[in-house]
Amino acid sequence: MRTRDSESSGGLRAQVLLVDDEIEHTEVMAESLRRPGHVCTIVNGLEAARDELLHGAFDVVVTDLVMEHETAGLEVLALVQEHQPDAETILVTAHGDVPTAKAALKGGAYDFIEKPLDLVVFRNLVYRAAETVLLRHRTVRLEGQLDAAYGFEGIIGDSAGIRQVVDSIRKVAPSTIPVLVTGESGTGKELVAAAIHKLSKRAKKRYATFNTAGQSESLLEDQLFGHVRGAYTGADRDREGVFEYADGGTLFLDEIGDMPLPMQPKLLRVLESGEVIRLGSNDARKADVRFVSATNRDLKEMSTDRNFREDLYFRIRGVEINIPPLRARRDDIPLLVNHAAGRFAAEMERPIPVVSEPAMLRMVSYGWPGNVRELFNAVHRMVIACDENRIEVRDVPEEIRTKDGDDDATSIGSLAGVGLDRLEKEAIRQTLALTAGNREQTANLLGIGERTLYRKLKEYGLR
Repeated sequence: MRTRDSESSGGLRAQVLLVDDEIEHTEVMAESLRRPGHVCTIVNGLEAARDELLHGAFDVVVTDLVMEHETAGLEVLALVQEHQPDAETILVTAHGDVPTAKAALKGGAYDFIEKPLDLVVFRNLVYRAAETVLLRHRTVRLEGQLDAAYGFEGIIGDSAGIRQVVDSIRKVAPSTIPVLVTGESGTGKELVAAAIHKLSKRAKKRYATFNTAGQSESLLEDQLFGHVRGAYTGADRDREGVFEYADGGTLFLDEIGDMPLPMQPKLLRVLESGEVIRLGSNDARKADVRFVSATNRDLKEMSTDRNFREDLYFRIRGVEINIPPLRARRDDIPLLVNHAAGRFAAEMERPIPVVSEPAMLRMVSYGWPGNVRELFNAVHRMVIACDENRIEVRDVPEEIRTKDGDDDATSIGSLAGVGLDRLEKEAIRQTLALTAGNREQTANLLGIGERTLYRKLKEYGLR
């Protein structure tokens, strides 16, 4: 990665290649970019640009559209895409060439700017292009680090809660002890079950999943244990249930808290004996399965209220793995957003969009009642809606953009009588937490200068 952080350049420095056959014009552009710290290489024609792109390394390429001939700039764009696919290209055009430049945007150019240049607009455009490259590198590196850290797909996060989940999976996977996965809807309980199977000694055997929610007792018994021919009207042949289907492997039973009470002792018997009896038969059949179940309900409370059998509860809860809700692990939200954006962009065969800082802050501050499932759905919509491969605040779904999702925030009614100093301190503390301690972001969100923020941090004893 060639871009790097730098306070003197508004956040980063970039390697920039400037291509223009007007030497004086190129020098003016280079001087404008060198002031904030960018490193500029100047060439004055197509062939010289080809040589630099073959042997150099650049973040941003700025090229005049018309040089030796009318399509020279487009040829530079093609060379960038071939030899430096991670770089972004900006076209410099005369007024009459604007239609060609707009067409080039569809061909992969980052943007274009018309002559005569407004140098402030030009510097900002180069900065945004360099930021796009930097954030893309960070996303790729981050996804690689996550894969290396966890070793299995789907479980994304580096918070203490997720590290504990991953550690529990690694510990229980080699055993045969039953596992109960708990957590709110949308937290990813099925991913934990799949990971347990992948890391177990049964990984080469079948992995079967079944959701008990909304199933009648008779249908549930048939699905779990199977039936023999003639067991009921329409049963014209023998059929194995999911227990037999998963023999030797892993069976994941989701929403076990919704299982009808009359079915629970039948499940308990199978788990204790390792044998199933198909509907309409008296013959027991062996079914050796690793049993993993999940629920978003409080089974302990349900057993106390006699809505779930206590003996079954203790049987399935050999080890319990609880997945924290997304609002309790906000540090993981940027990882999940970038991971999801990459996944959906790949599905659509388009470049991975960069998520702007304001857009990311809106998502980090939201409460996510639907957890990871809701986040993935929102990111999918944002990837579809965004322009120029960049997700801005306007692309964030309205219900997320306009709602204060921080369930732990102080309610308006509780502010009466609270001193202004205390309110100010709490606002700074919560904003620091939201930005992971980034003082520049904190000051911007609070609408104060960084010097004022530093003074307030000292005054209130905050870090």
